[in-house]
Amino acid sequence: MIDYPAARAVALVVQTGSFEKAAAALNVTPSAVSQRVKQLEERLGAVLVERGTPCTATEKGEWLCRHMDHVGLLERELTAHLPGLVDPTAPVPRVTLAVAANADSLGTWFLAAASAFTQGCDHLLNIIIDDQDHTADWLRRGRVLAAVTSLERPIQGCRVTALGALRYHATASPDFMARHFADGVTPEALAQAPALTFNQKDRLQHDWIRRTLGRDVVLPTHWLPSTQGFVDGALAGMGWGMNPTQLVRGHLDAGRLVELVPGAVLDVPLFWQVSRLAADQLADLSRRVVATAKRELVSAT
Repeated sequence: MIDYPAARAVALVVQTGSFEKAAAALNVTPSAVSQRVKQLEERLGAVLVERGTPCTATEKGEWLCRHMDHVGLLERELTAHLPGLVDPTAPVPRVTLAVAANADSLGTWFLAAASAFTQGCDHLLNIIIDDQDHTADWLRRGRVLAAVTSLERPIQGCRVTALGALRYHATASPDFMARHFADGVTPEALAQAPALTFNQKDRLQHDWIRRTLGRDVVLPTHWLPSTQGFVDGALAGMGWGMNPTQLVRGHLDAGRLVELVPGAVLDVPLFWQVSRLAADQLADLSRRVVATAKRELVSAT
């Protein structure tokens, strides 16, 4: 049998980041929490919690934490139908749901869906940020229950729903265009003009160049891991970058930003994948994600 008090202790240490905060949440002493975690680790023969500031889960610890997320969802569903199972004087533990999304979705449309979901329930969200081409890996490893991803093929054990496409514009300030592209946007000019890149996983600039110019270009780049920072960096003339329509429409209309090649947009199809084990419990979140995406995204071609 699973030692659920110990498993809950592990999950709370990871969620709060410390044994002391987990102890406060469980209304026990930190030494009691430490003993529960240690005994479970000894039983399993594996470290579940990396001690540090903050404490984090190991790979096996993450599996246990995700299992406790599932248990929490099922318990809430059960007690809604059988309230007599719960001590009415005891505090009701809140369930934290881990989901993954790319930064540009979070910065444009996903937060509206997440906020609407949380206003209709008392669940908490742990939103993991990763590139849309890599959020699916979080699902494969069981580290999240659902994800916004560019992967159309269903991940094993998941349901997939098409959301539409997030449209990007290659943008820069008029001054930057005058300095670097006075003779046009050519491969030679792009090889000299600084780009803005979110991180090493970001391939949007390269995808746009390949689609627009039909070839690859080695780009000089500034590393800027911020969705809004991309817009601000482009406005300041720091470099050119791929920005979602929702964030630059006003700047393009006002002439503060211009497209490198007018009309040459890049549409990135997005999909919502959710674990089948949690699909029913996350049905309201899924509905809100799909409805918000329908309003904010363009049709995928």
